[in-house]
Formats: sequence, C-alpha cells, structure tokens
Amino acid sequence: MKKIVAHLRLMRPANIVTAIADVLAGFAVSGAALQLFLSQETIAGTLLFSLLWLVLATIGLYGGGIVFNDVFDAELDRKERPERPIPSGEASVLSASILGSLLFLIGIGAAWQVSLLSGIIALAVAGLAVLYDSWGKHQLIFGPVNMGLCRGGNLLLGVSVIPSAVQKFWFLALIPVIYIAAITMISRGEVHGGNRKALVGGAVIYGIINLALVLLAIFSEVAWWQVLPFVTLFSYFIFPPLIKAMKEKKPQLIGKAVKAGVISLIILNAALASAFAGWIFGAVVLLLLPVSLGIAKKFAVT
Repeated sequence: MKKIVAHLRLMRPANIVTAIADVLAGFAVSGAALQLFLSQETIAGTLLFSLLWLVLATIGLYGGGIVFNDVFDAELDRKERPERPIPSGEASVLSASILGSLLFLIGIGAAWQVSLLSGIIALAVAGLAVLYDSWGKHQLIFGPVNMGLCRGGNLLLGVSVIPSAVQKFWFLALIPVIYIAAITMISRGEVHGGNRKALVGGAVIYGIINLALVLLAIFSEVAWWQVLPFVTLFSYFIFPPLIKAMKEKKPQLIGKAVKAGVISLIILNAALASAFAGWIFGAVVLLLLPVSLGIAKKFAVT
C-alpha cells in the first residue's frame, strides 16, 4: 500500500486535475460544449465519448510527464528533496520509469480514439514533456517555453475534438504557453530563494494574461459579464502570494506562489471556457478547483 501511495505521489494528482481543466476549456473553445446541449442525441453522445477519451488522454500524458520529471531529477532530489518517493526509497527509478511509460501509452492511445489529429497532438505533448524533463528545464530561456508548450498542446488536445477548430483557434494555446512560462520562471527560486527580477517578470506576465482574458471577454460572442467574474477570481488567487514572495523572496513563499499559480490554471481555463460557452460551462470547469485543492492537501503540487 505504501508503494502504491508513493507512485501516486509521483503523479502529482492535484496537478492532473488542472490538466483535465485544459481539455475542458479546449472542448469549449472548439464549440463542442455548446453542441453538446444543442445537437441531436447521437451527435451529443459522440462528443461526450470523445471528451471522455481526451480526459483519459490528458491524465496519461500529464501523469507520465510529471513522473519522468522525478526520474530525471532522482540524483538532484537526493540532495535537495530527499522526502520525494524515489530518493526516499519508496519508489525506484525503474518502477517510476515503467509507470511513466504506461501513462504515456494510455494517453496517446486514448487520444487516438478521437482522431488522427488528437493522436498527433498527444504524441507531440509526450515528446515535449520528455524533452523538458531531460533537458529543457535546465535551459534559462527555452525551459519555461518548453513547459508552456506542453500546456498549450494540452489545450489544443481539447480543441481537437472538432479537428477543424484547431486551425481556427490554435493561437489561444499561447495563453497557457505564456502563463506556464511565468510559473516556471517563478519556481526556479523555490529551493534556494528567489531572483527578484524573475518574480517581477512573472508578475508582469500574469498581468498580460489577465489583459488577454479581458479582451477575450470584450470581443467574445458571449456577454462580457459572464467572463469577468472568472478573471477577477483568477487575479485574486495568483497575485497575493506572488506579491508576498516578491517582498521576502523566501523559498517557502515562492513555493506557495508556484502552488497558487498551478492550481489557478483551473480558474484560467474556466475563464476561457466561459468566453466560448458561457458562464455555466465555466462554472462546470471551476468545480474542479475544490477537487484539486482538496487533493493538494495530501499530495505535493510542486
């Protein structure tokens, strides 16, 4: 039982919930969320089954990526984070590698059930995840971009439920790309203390993301007031812990800012979903927030 829990810890289950929110937001962006309620029963059923396959796909892809993160960091974690499953001896590099590989296979296979494009996007996300785990995270500039591309690809995975929508809305993947790049910048000070410039840079990028969401609300076909509550909640979650970390630059405070940024991905996705499918679907995505927060109390996020 202890080993099972250890391998669950490797997967960062609270983070996986945020990945599900990516897919739900992409599902809304594609127009499928509205079709789900307006189409005939057979079409709605097909869309729902496709969504379930894509949710399984993102669980596999994100879980596999985060497990391999600890595999490649095993030696470093023995010095800096000995409490993690691999350095503590609760899991081995071999068992973690097998788990990560199985998760990737599940993720790619599930995506392939939806469409060829979904399968290709899943392959790309898995490749980007391994690239980040093995090399990208150590690169000053490419590292944050690499991690952001994984989340952007995850959003497009949801959009791919209607393949033609990917070509139309691909640029929206830049929002999670930029946002995750900011979180990755901030997280680099979590162990030894933060670089103020990186923290300030993260705050600026957060501001840009908020502006992008406001513009989406204004120019969306959905009434702007349906989006702004989600944007306000998003700001409330991400800015206070980051401002506190900027003042003191302590590793613990930076860790809290990173955790807030990761969990707030759900709110970001709820804002995106509301801009394309209305506040009700945005609220459905937001329901994942208490789930993720609850899991985060028992499993590490960073």
